Amino acid sequence: HSNYFGTDDKLGPVAVSIRREKVEDSNDLKDQYQYRIIVRTSELVTLRGSILEDAVASTGKHGTVRGLPLKEVLEQVVPDLNVSCLRLALSTAKVTEQLLKLDEQGLSHKHKVGVLLCRAGQGTEEEMYNNEEASPAFSAFLELLGEQVLLKGFSKYAAQLDTKTDSTGTHSLYTTYQGYEVMFHVSTMLPYMPNNPQQLLRKRHIGNDIVTIIFQEPGALPFTPQNIRSHFQHVFVIVRVHNPCSDSTYYSVAVTRMEDVPSFGPPIPSGVTFRDPENFRNFLLAKVINAENAAHKSDKFHTMATRTRQEYLRDLAENYVSSTPLDSVGKLNNLISLASKKRERTKAREGAELEAAGSVAWRVLAQDFSGGAAELPCALGISAEYVVLIDCSTKEVVFNCFCGDVIGWTLERLALKIFYGRGDHIAVRVPDGSAQDIREMVQRLK
Repeated sequence: HSNYFGTDDKLGPVAVSIRREKVEDSNDLKDQYQYRIIVRTSELVTLRGSILEDAVASTGKHGTVRGLPLKEVLEQVVPDLNVSCLRLALSTAKVTEQLLKLDEQGLSHKHKVGVLLCRAGQGTEEEMYNNEEASPAFSAFLELLGEQVLLKGFSKYAAQLDTKTDSTGTHSLYTTYQGYEVMFHVSTMLPYMPNNPQQLLRKRHIGNDIVTIIFQEPGALPFTPQNIRSHFQHVFVIVRVHNPCSDSTYYSVAVTRMEDVPSFGPPIPSGVTFRDPENFRNFLLAKVINAENAAHKSDKFHTMATRTRQEYLRDLAENYVSSTPLDSVGKLNNLISLASKKRERTKAREGAELEAAGSVAWRVLAQDFSGGAAELPCALGISAEYVVLIDCSTKEVVFNCFCGDVIGWTLERLALKIFYGRGDHIAVRVPDGSAQDIREMVQRLK
């Protein structure tokens, strides 16, 4: 694939990757090509799309070895982008590395979680940080949560803990869950300093964790986040143990989060308690991983991530580009493109986009069966895998199913019912004059 970077007047710094590849021959069509495109802007959503060459109106000839002018492909797929700002990227390892970082932003499978012990009668941050050693109840809880690992020589995710000289303690608590690695910063496993009431060696790690588990023993005072001084701790999962170290031990859970952190699952049914250790472990790990993902949507972290992204893109656009603009590979092509300015663009082959793997979308009015059969302005998207309805005003997905679950459809001139599953259906209508849209949808479903 080729990478192009540039700075657009409206979108700011952008990075575009584009690749032309042959599509498998079908009964009707041979020698088809498609373009796959990734567009990265400062927005935290990366746009990925594909378009069949035959669906592009172009001055070039479709289906030749050389392919179409990339400018025309991009103008059709990303009309908001001023393609003349793009320059070919340098082919250095640094470019690959930065693009990987951009594409993996927000996709971390490594999480660090703070764990603080709160004993009977305790409620302040200082009291919790000054619990020198784990109590039997706390030890039993840690055992349920993960495994104790030796830090020296530890080769997996260490969450900034020292794996060479034991400066952050000799052991820590680590686990894996559904492909995620979780390292816990456990207060009683981090170094204790007798003359430092703030326990900075402990707070340095736990105070920088977004999610913190507060483990309360019977008699602990009610927890309030107002007692915690930290810019980073956004979510507290409070676990209270009942009848510790007995055959009837059980746990209850509550969550407190910063106002701008959206709610996240799995939900805690009111009054529920956990007795089965395996169930409790699964619930708690899912809860802390989702807590961190939700916190990244808060204003503070969203702003930080956007700024980081912008800096990466700006660096690429300013320091890692050649002087080669889009579509000027050698002098001969320049002459060809000068000649082609006079040539009209040939129309795209009608219906070509209906063969695309990605989603093809139409504007529709969808019937809302939940509320008095009102109509919602939606976009109906049909890809090779899914049928999706998106509410145009809220940008929320209001319906989706696999294409494999569609069992049939009935059509009128301006309306279409799509049946799925065991016979449920969605009903959409198009404005007068768009009867062609209904025909295309049926073609696409076929």
